[in-house]
Amino acid sequence: MIWMLAGLMMAASCGNLTQKQNQEATAKEEQPVSQVEQVQQPQMQRTAFLPSANTPDFVDAAEHSVDAVVHIMTKVVRQSNTYNDFFGALLGQLYGYPGQTRSNTQVAYGSGVVLTPDGYIVTNNHVVEGADEVEVTFNNKVKKIATIIGTDPTTDLALIKVEANDLDYLVFGDSDQVRIGEWVLAVGNPFNLTSTVTAGIVSAKARDLSILGEGTSVESFIQTDAAVNPGNSGGALVNTKGELIGVNAAIASHTGSYEGYSFAIPSNIVRKVVDDLLLYGQTQRGYLGVQIAELTAELAEKKGLEDVEGVYVAEVTENGAAQQAGLKDGDVITAINDKKVNTKTQLMETVRQFRPGDKVKVEVNRHGSHHTYTLTLLNEAGNMEVVKKGDAFYNSEFGLMLQPIDNNEMARLNTKSGLKIVEIRQGRFMGSGVPVDFVITKVNGYAVGSQTDLENALKSNRNRRTTIEGIYPNGMMGSFFY
Repeated sequence: MIWMLAGLMMAASCGNLTQKQNQEATAKEEQPVSQVEQVQQPQMQRTAFLPSANTPDFVDAAEHSVDAVVHIMTKVVRQSNTYNDFFGALLGQLYGYPGQTRSNTQVAYGSGVVLTPDGYIVTNNHVVEGADEVEVTFNNKVKKIATIIGTDPTTDLALIKVEANDLDYLVFGDSDQVRIGEWVLAVGNPFNLTSTVTAGIVSAKARDLSILGEGTSVESFIQTDAAVNPGNSGGALVNTKGELIGVNAAIASHTGSYEGYSFAIPSNIVRKVVDDLLLYGQTQRGYLGVQIAELTAELAEKKGLEDVEGVYVAEVTENGAAQQAGLKDGDVITAINDKKVNTKTQLMETVRQFRPGDKVKVEVNRHGSHHTYTLTLLNEAGNMEVVKKGDAFYNSEFGLMLQPIDNNEMARLNTKSGLKIVEIRQGRFMGSGVPVDFVITKVNGYAVGSQTDLENALKSNRNRRTTIEGIYPNGMMGSFFY
């Protein structure tokens, strides 16, 4: 249509030509078509097909990345869902009942990114969640068994480790500086293939897909059109410098395969979670102490606000960091540490990069008047203490090594406390069919979340029968007694 419009414009101007110009124009029109094409065609080829000096070069980034991205295979042993299969072996041991325990092994695949030369690897939590064995295959076909260092379901990230030295690894880039339209590479192992590289651009930032559940989950994905398929989960999203700017986590698909968009967890969140898992065994999360809402045109009109930029503070939590600093209900947060926030997702992504005790500068619009406050972030309990993963302990009566579960696992299992079985030694549980990673939530009706809780619950046993309630790794509830 553009070419048609240009032709019409040229024809309209011909009516004003002089006679000599008309004769020259007529002579040009009588030239053979092939001759005209020979004059014009090279110019069209130069504009459409010759490479530009600004064309991105992915070769160095790809070569640097493929050896730092690994293939992950996990094995999960699932018990049968029937009562007899779960408890038959236990009943047989305690009461002489015949019974057997059935199990089947499920195999899953994903990707991971090497972060250090000595073998620390980040991947998605959903890649290794509940795994009984994690096998890592490097680009040179070397295979190693990995141990799970820690997981964070709220961001769908996990840290694993293999015993190795001098590994190729990726360095973190600054995901806050990533720009829409920027070229990126997705590196991973789709369809169980190794070392696959695809290219695309950043399509959007701070996407909330609502796939990790509500509550404390943090979703602020980088959206890209680089092709990502099943098996890419946990792989790298890198910029043209070869820096890690995200960990691939999801695709938008009706078929289960790539259909145009994929999503990655920003590297600044990844780095914070990895540091927390290394230092504390679980993530440390700072809270502003506010209930927030998207500031829409309708909400702005309802509240009498002139601007529709920022995030609306629906309620300030009593004794929270925001209230202590001076924020009020109805304030509009416009920036945190000089970074503009215009959606709930942007705000959550920014705050997620800090720990309890960290100070952040918060800019607010209060009915047209702009204020700046310095907040000291608090943890979920309302203080600045670092929450560490509980130490494992041995219980001789059960013959079990037990470990208190952390807040993330409590949220995943929907329980307020629990003791996870980390090792089964000689004793009543040996051969019972109750697996490692079973979480004991109650003993004799008492909630247990520590060694003291368990000891007190066992002391309460007056009829010589101990009742145990808990949750299996697959989320199924279980209870039994002896």
